[in-house]
Amino acid sequence: MKKLVVISSLVALLISCNQRTGELVGVTGREQWYQPDPFGTLYIPMGSFHMGPDDEETPMAHTTKTRMVSVQAFYIDDSEISNNEYRQFVYWVRDSIARKLLAYGSNGQAEDYQISQDEFLQMWPIYKGDNNLQDPYINWETKIRWDSEDDDYRADLQPLYLPEGERFYNRKEIDTRKLNYEYYRIDIRLAASKSNRFRPQKSADIQDAAHEYKKAEYINGVHLNDGQNGAPGGLSSPVGDPSKDPKVLGTYNVKDQEALGMGNYRERQRNGVDRSIFIVKDVINVYPDTLAWVHDYTYSFNEPMTNMYFWHPAYDNYPVVGVSWKQARAFSIWRSLLLNNYLIGTGQSIVNDFRLPTESEWEYAARGGLDKSPYPWGGPYIRNSKGCFLGNFKPIRGSYIDDGGFHTVYIYSYNPNDYGLYCMAGNVAEWTSNAFDESAYDFEHDLNPDYVYEAQEKEANVLKRKVIRGGSWKDIGFYLQVSSRTYEYQDTAKCYVGFRNVMTYLGRAKGDEF
Repeated sequence: MKKLVVISSLVALLISCNQRTGELVGVTGREQWYQPDPFGTLYIPMGSFHMGPDDEETPMAHTTKTRMVSVQAFYIDDSEISNNEYRQFVYWVRDSIARKLLAYGSNGQAEDYQISQDEFLQMWPIYKGDNNLQDPYINWETKIRWDSEDDDYRADLQPLYLPEGERFYNRKEIDTRKLNYEYYRIDIRLAASKSNRFRPQKSADIQDAAHEYKKAEYINGVHLNDGQNGAPGGLSSPVGDPSKDPKVLGTYNVKDQEALGMGNYRERQRNGVDRSIFIVKDVINVYPDTLAWVHDYTYSFNEPMTNMYFWHPAYDNYPVVGVSWKQARAFSIWRSLLLNNYLIGTGQSIVNDFRLPTESEWEYAARGGLDKSPYPWGGPYIRNSKGCFLGNFKPIRGSYIDDGGFHTVYIYSYNPNDYGLYCMAGNVAEWTSNAFDESAYDFEHDLNPDYVYEAQEKEANVLKRKVIRGGSWKDIGFYLQVSSRTYEYQDTAKCYVGFRNVMTYLGRAKGDEF
């Protein structure tokens, strides 16, 4: 009897503890989460600073002005992206193409190298969650046998190599023109536009959309839906099912749809029926333009740099150059997927994407917490007290060697700034995410200033300008100042321009969790 009373008391206590009280207590059971520091990056705390020059703008270019701005906390690479780090991206693209060739075969037919769907999803994260994939499952665990003696195996890989007529001394080399990376991004700014926000539709509009959708289902031979997901107008998937046709997801933009005769239907999609309109697909060749060393300097002997700089181990820890703004953005997207897929695979929460820094983030990080200082090291001079130069640039009257460099130098050369960042001035100039406009400082917000413009191929070159910062090995001292800004075109690659990544910190600041 005594035991029964004790048990009854415990049950009553447990019930009373789990009863709903009617109070707002939030969702329970969520674990405390802390932002892990990405490898090779440093945490930059949020802050406000005077963006722009603290002295007269020497060339009187009128592209900058001093203003107080604020930026939120973020991570930034402690050095420029090196050749070896970028090579990991190039090799990933190469190996993904090779594995797909081995899976399909050189004739486009599936071979015997297929594996499980889980392993396939590791390679193609865009299909995460789709259950009926039609593509072959690519095996990322099996090492590619580049020197295989198997004739069929070698034949499948043959399309990756230079054709025999283009080989030099019959060397069997990868055809770098084939190293194309297909990726997706979401145009959030387009989605945020008021004209594209969700607006409830009338039933008559839904019926009209369904009718137009039915007519457009096979326009120009393009199959937009398999009939299993219903029709547009609030049903599950008004566009083609990516599990049946992987070319459907995110491959159409507004102009493409109008060309297909689907303008009215797609216009309804833009008004909130289907979000895939904002998923943009792009394909870009990832191999650096190694010829930049020659075409940037016509009457200069730089052939050894063209031949050796990117691939030779001697330059592994030198900054990658010859990378366009679009290639740098593609690298950032790939790096984000690389990390987030690992976090998902280990049961962890994903983090913010890697990306190129905004102008304000770059300048704030370069200052190292020293407001109104012209250089990352703080003082108004480019030499230290011993007369040694503090960065890799073009000093004095063009004596490239006086600063200890020549072309580029090791990414951890010279002393870091007070945040611990190396070569924020000199070595190579660095891409930022911002479009270049002489008057950008006049209309940008003072909270995380950011001016972007997605220039298309056919648009004027003036719209393709992207801001570069920091100066390079070939620049004079003015461009090493943290406030100096200039530009290059987004589709060009230069032997003096590289980049580094940033990632927005999740939360207000470190320590808020405690």
